[in-house]
Amino acid sequence: MTQLTGTIIAAHGRHYLAQTETLRLQCVTRGKKTNVAVGDRVNLKLTSADQAVIESIAERKTLLYRSDQYKSKLLAANLTQLFIVVATEPGFADDLISRALVAADAAGISAHIILNKTDVTDALARTRERLLPYSSLGYPVHEVSARAFPEQACATLAPLLAGQSSILIGQSGMGKSSLINLLVPDAEIATREISAALDTGKHTTTFTRLYAMGNDSSIIDSPGFQEFGLYHLSEGMLERAFREFSPFLGNCKYYNCHHLIEPGCAVLAATEGGQIARMRHALYAQLLHESSQTVLGAGRSHASGRNRQRRLDNQKRTPKRPFFDCPDGNSD
Repeated sequence: MTQLTGTIIAAHGRHYLAQTETLRLQCVTRGKKTNVAVGDRVNLKLTSADQAVIESIAERKTLLYRSDQYKSKLLAANLTQLFIVVATEPGFADDLISRALVAADAAGISAHIILNKTDVTDALARTRERLLPYSSLGYPVHEVSARAFPEQACATLAPLLAGQSSILIGQSGMGKSSLINLLVPDAEIATREISAALDTGKHTTTFTRLYAMGNDSSIIDSPGFQEFGLYHLSEGMLERAFREFSPFLGNCKYYNCHHLIEPGCAVLAATEGGQIARMRHALYAQLLHESSQTVLGAGRSHASGRNRQRRLDNQKRTPKRPFFDCPDGNSD
């Protein structure tokens, strides 16, 4: 059988669509593997004129995914940047924004925020104020109105996408589809074609898909979602993913400080002093709690990866003082 190389441009369940230089192929994995993400470069074995089996996945540069205590959900691979789409209306969840930013920083992906529907002026000032904590941390906020001022929106976003592999995420109702249709003129036609190709007897309405934009640029559209679990991140990964923690890491009294209740904690002192927003520290504490809740079995794959990372984190830390004994008697 013919061997080919392609890029996964759409995924729905265990069914994938790959684009090679000349072919668009319906693909499946061997067995019940579901470890393929949109954006993956894959090696394929052609089984018919328009079908193939995914033999292997090329090494990824980056991988963005979310997880709960039971399973992981791959979002996209080989990304260079992430855009979180919010709007003046309907309301958006700060928790989702914060979690997505942490996920991006943990994965080594540049993160941006798009504020859409700026023509809704009644809510504009309030929305800008809500986004100030993120822009103050260095996350760029780009203001657009896809429907009221489409030319200006294109002029703002198109240069940011050039030469990049980007993904747009956000809650339903934020205008993400309008932005995609604006940036990719044939997106609706492509979506219908992809939906037909992925059809497995069920009406395919939501799937992640990649649109090539030329000049080594691509944009990935993901279905709207309300939650962004990060159960797969270890403690060390989490503390490094909060960029405002960076100046204070390594300055705590105890080398194995969890930055929660320990005396002499530099991160807690910075939070008390206003250098770290209380909202952000509260999220860190919540994510740290969630990280410890992964259920063995269904979540074993990212649990084992997280444990390996914890061992590496501990090896990198040089003891300065004896362990801090927590009030409950546990030293870990």
